[in-house]
Amino acid sequence: MKSIKELYRIGTGPSSSHTMGPRKAAEQFLERHPDATRFKVTLYGSLAATGKGHMTDVAIIDTLQPFAPVEIVWQPKVFLPFHPNAMTFAAFNEKDSLIENWTVYSVGGGALAENKEESTIESPEIYTMGNMTEILDWCEKTGKSYWEYVKECENSDIWDYLAEVWSTMKDAIHRGLDEEGVLPGPLNLRRKASTYFIRASGYKQTLQSRGLVFAYALAVSEENASGGKIVTAPTCGSCGVVPAVLYHLFKSRSFSEIRMLRALATAGLVGNIVKTNASISGAEVGCQGEVGVACAMASAAASQLFGGSPAQIEYAAEMGLEHHLGMTCDPVCGLVQIPCIERNAYAAARALDANIFASFSDGIHRVSFDKVVQVMKQTGHDLPSLYKETGEGGLAKDYKQM
Repeated sequence: MKSIKELYRIGTGPSSSHTMGPRKAAEQFLERHPDATRFKVTLYGSLAATGKGHMTDVAIIDTLQPFAPVEIVWQPKVFLPFHPNAMTFAAFNEKDSLIENWTVYSVGGGALAENKEESTIESPEIYTMGNMTEILDWCEKTGKSYWEYVKECENSDIWDYLAEVWSTMKDAIHRGLDEEGVLPGPLNLRRKASTYFIRASGYKQTLQSRGLVFAYALAVSEENASGGKIVTAPTCGSCGVVPAVLYHLFKSRSFSEIRMLRALATAGLVGNIVKTNASISGAEVGCQGEVGVACAMASAAASQLFGGSPAQIEYAAEMGLEHHLGMTCDPVCGLVQIPCIERNAYAAARALDANIFASFSDGIHRVSFDKVVQVMKQTGHDLPSLYKETGEGGLAKDYKQM
């Protein structure tokens, strides 16, 4: 597995696979051809189907247009074999002759890949164990926890990076709670985070706690939807779950900063396992790979913070993902707003419930986390494409703009 720095990416929304990935690809292509006189970018499959709502074209044009004219070609009905989020960059010289065609895939969470066999774009593999069963066995034998496995595999600067991640997550919550008004796009969707935060203060502790978690998740997700600075956890579309759970526990239980960073390390390891063995791309496996994985990450982090054993942490993560199996990715109008924002809030609440459920157990259960990851991958592949970020099925079907 690769570094969890590749999972926690700090950037701007609204979509890691449709905005951050294409922007990164455009930057890399520009570095290779700074003297090109014009560019042509063809978007395929999901990138084309929901690209305008996700501002894919804006990300590419903003990167390339200052240097040369850019033509965007939309091919929503053409799916290349490797991944639904495909794009081909073409650069031309002063004689209008083709310099290079480069096909690259945005495979989720802002990551890029060129082919099935070997990615020449991302960081090297640094984790020797790549599934939860192996790592859990290691924890049991050594007496160590998941974050300590992260510590053994990552460079020493991982804690500085996670500190920046944690700071960015908190900033996104603070900004989102202060903002009001309408989110960009044709849905005219009003922000809710500030209202939920204010109303939560009027309830008794139990309901107040749940209301605050909702408010924190809404705050980050609404920041993402408006193009604000967030952290992929594991994607932009699911970026509100982990911050909401961790910030709520940080504020209500007064956990230390170092314990929060360790929880982030554990959450990142969980997300990394899914990314390695299945997918975190909504275009490939549906929203179960985004919000479902985010819930698993947050469940594991919460369990660790409350002193869960390695087995209980694995169980919490398993429940967080299992109970999102089959979730479709059907963004209305191709925007990361409906149903994405509310799903983040509900998943954050589910993560806290998964932790409580696991804490009542000894961590022993029948279906392993790795099994659920395998099932999630197969379920995602079995889903028709209209339920995987194409804006053609489910909630997005026949939606009439106001």
